[in-house]
Amino acid sequence: MSAPTVTAPVNAEQTGRRVEEVLERLTASGDPAAAAAAEELVRSLMDFYGAGLARILHLLSSAPGEASAGLLGDELVASLLVLHELHPEDRDTRIARALDAVREHALDVVDFDEESGTLTLRARESGGGGCGCGSGSGAGAREAAETALACFAPEVRAVDVRTAPAGPTLLQISTAPAGAR
Repeated sequence: MSAPTVTAPVNAEQTGRRVEEVLERLTASGDPAAAAAAEELVRSLMDFYGAGLARILHLLSSAPGEASAGLLGDELVASLLVLHELHPEDRDTRIARALDAVREHALDVVDFDEESGTLTLRARESGGGGCGCGSGSGAGAREAAETALACFAPEVRAVDVRTAPAGPTLLQISTAPAGAR
């Protein structure tokens, strides 16, 4: 029995940028044959891996359960399925899955503009301290959401996080019960 293979973590977004950079360098080199061959190579590999992923999904669909849920929740696998237009979940479900991965920021979906690709989120108060400054506010929440969404919902090209203004503290004013004075 062989030892299990351990793979280094791969960031799909960085890998995609790296592939684009290499193709741009080849195009800029002035050798159109080399650039065309590189683009054909990338297309062939995409077709090959896409067919393999489609086959995996087909085999998993005959035995749904924990294995398929684990695969759909994995950032690398999810990004490959989305890239090949094979992901079985719709956009809204994938957005919810991404936001669930950053639930410490307490974000709710307000709207998605399909034309611009902008997802508007509202930061909820997390209940800590009652100061109106929930953990979902600020640039950190936006960055965390953008990172998760890049894998699960790349059609989201921009994230706008809105925070509800802190309301005044409510005081309950009533008369004292009879005999309490």
